[in-house]
Order: sequence, then C-alpha cells, then structure tokens
Amino acid sequence: MLPRANEIVTAADKKMKEAVVFLEEDLKTYRVGKANPAIFNNILVDYYGTLTPVPQVSSVTTPDAKTILVQPWEKKMIPLIEKAIMDANVGLTPQNNGEQIHCTVPPLTEERRTELIKKAKAAGENCKVVVRNCRRDALELLKKAQKNEGLSEDGEKDGEDELQKVTDKRIHEIEGLVEAKSKDILTV
Repeated sequence: MLPRANEIVTAADKKMKEAVVFLEEDLKTYRVGKANPAIFNNILVDYYGTLTPVPQVSSVTTPDAKTILVQPWEKKMIPLIEKAIMDANVGLTPQNNGEQIHCTVPPLTEERRTELIKKAKAAGENCKVVVRNCRRDALELLKKAQKNEGLSEDGEKDGEDELQKVTDKRIHEIEGLVEAKSKDILTV
C-alpha cells in the first residue's frame, strides 16, 4: 500500500479505536448488581461552582461486593454528593453517617436487566455508526487522493481493502464488548 493510502487508513483506524475505547468506558458505568466504583464516574457534583465527577472530590471504594463507600475529602460535600447520587438515578440509595456515604447495591430486577441490555446494545450500535462514518470519510479521502494526488487505482483499491479489514476488526471488537456486558448483566 502506498504511503498516502496508508496514512488515510491509519488515521481512520485511530478514530475507530477511540470510538471503541469510549464505548468500553461507557459500558463500565452500567450498574450490574455488584459494587463498581466506575458507576460514579459520570455523576457530577457542584464543587465550588464547577460540576466535577464524584471520584474527583472523594475516595470511592468497594469494601465488599455489595457496598460502595464514598468518603468525601471535605465533610460539607456529603449532602451535595448524596443529592447528586439520588439525582443521577443509578438505582442506589445513599446513606451517610456524617463521615462517609454508604451505597448498598441492590440486586437487579429482570426488568432493569432487560433495560440495561437494550442500553448496551444501543450504545454498541451508536459506536458502529461512528466506525462506519470513519470508514466513509476515509473512502472519500482515498478517492480524492486518487483523483488529485496521483494515487494509483491499485493503491486506492489496496487502501479500500485494508480499510475494510480495519473496519471489520473494530466492529467485531464492539460486538464482543456488548456481548460481554450483556453476559455480565444477566449473571445473577
């Protein structure tokens, strides 16, 4: 494959990889019936006028499989963090003892499991759309390179073939992530 075609495919692959990493991080925030501190990564609390993720204003630990312990670095943050957890609607009820916040992770209902699997599949489909859009943009660049930059037809064809291989690989990764998360959600 020619250098220009290689550059285009590499850039597209980088964007696709970023989309897959984003999906992977997003799926970590789903509450699946066991304590996972990542649930709090997307919960924002007002910290001196700035919306800040809970883990940046407190220590979030899991002393056991069914408990999440949030220990704010400042005591005055306790009510704000409690309110943020309630407002986030992640299915946790915070309880504070004046020093820290305990969240007991209840078992998932069948309805909630189904809802989470649908959400995971939708996130996977959105990620696939991003990957396909990256492929489409790269194909357009390959065509322009052939037309305007003297890339040979064979070079363009090789680039398209390599781009399809990369796209298939990323789509397969996405399906694997969604499948693994679905299994995790269904595990009682």
